[in-house]
Formats: sequence, structure tokens, C-alpha cells
Amino acid sequence: MKKWLIPVIIIGVLAVAIYSWAVGFNNTAVEYEADAKTAWADVESSYQRRNDLIGNLVKTVQGAADFERTTLTEVIEARSKATSTTIDASNLTAENMAQFQQAQSGLSSALSRLLVTVERYPDLKANQNFLELQAQLEGTENRINVARDRYNESVNIYDKHIKKFPGSFLAGIFGFEEMPRYKADPGSENAPDIDFEF
Repeated sequence: MKKWLIPVIIIGVLAVAIYSWAVGFNNTAVEYEADAKTAWADVESSYQRRNDLIGNLVKTVQGAADFERTTLTEVIEARSKATSTTIDASNLTAENMAQFQQAQSGLSSALSRLLVTVERYPDLKANQNFLELQAQLEGTENRINVARDRYNESVNIYDKHIKKFPGSFLAGIFGFEEMPRYKADPGSENAPDIDFEF
């Protein structure tokens, strides 16, 4: 056996091993990133469901002729802003996430004021459509929380994969970047004072 053949074989084996490792890292990162983006789409879908329900709720409340128009206008404007603020899953940045959260938080706040105001309208509180929409909204809020938690879990798996050494070296080469997590709104540690009991 020729002496130069042994180093060539060793180099060849090392090259195949490094290539396999890099391909494995890349494919896993792509999979985790896609899972996180899908989880983000689920978050947006849950918020869209809420926006649709709020539209129906506003129509129901508008039927009460003497209902405060200012409160309704605030909800309508906040809903419009929330539906116009979306994030493309390929452009999930901390800044875009903060804008999205701010718009959704504004809608949540306006909706809370609307539900508190409804307390003064016994006919509206007894309206079957209103009660059904309110129950669906409550369920949708739970869906939103679950979707946000799942998104954060997916991002956590992806971020750990690209941040651990030696994968972090390849992440820079392949262009994988850390994804932002969904954070609680400032002041959300204080429970809102809303009475859903009738």
C-alpha cells in the first residue's frame, strides 16, 4: 500500500463525517424553524378568530340603540388596527413582534371596556347572541394563550439547536438567527377586573 493513500483515506473519511454533520445540523435547524413558523401561524389564526368574533359582537351591541357609541368606536378602531398589523413568518423580529403585541393589547383593552360597559344594559346582557359570542370569545382567549405557549416552545427548541456549540458555528454559516419569543404585555401580571358572570 502506498504511503500517500492513508492520509487521503483519512482526509476523505473526515470530509464525509463533517459533511454529514453539517447536513444533519442544517436539516434539523430547517425543520425546527419551520415548526416555529407554523406555530406562529397558529397564533395569528387564533387572533384572527378573535377579531372575527369581535366583529359579530360589535354588530350585536350596535343593535342596542342607546349603547355608548364612544366605546363601540374604540373597539372598532382597535380591531381595525389589530387586523392590519400582521407579521410574515419569515420576518419575525423583536420589533415586529412588539408592534403586533401592542395592536393586540389595544384591542384587548378596548374589548374589556366594552364588556364592562355592557353591565349597564340588562337587555343586552340577556341577548342570546351576545351571550354565545361572549362564551366563544372567552374560549378563543384560551386558544390564543395555548397558541402563544406552543409558539414559544417551538422557538425554544429551535434557538437551543442553533445556539449550542458547535452548532452555533454552522448556524452563522447557514444564516440561522435566533427567533423572538412572545412576551407578556407590560402590566399583564395584574389580572384584569372583568366580570363575566351574569
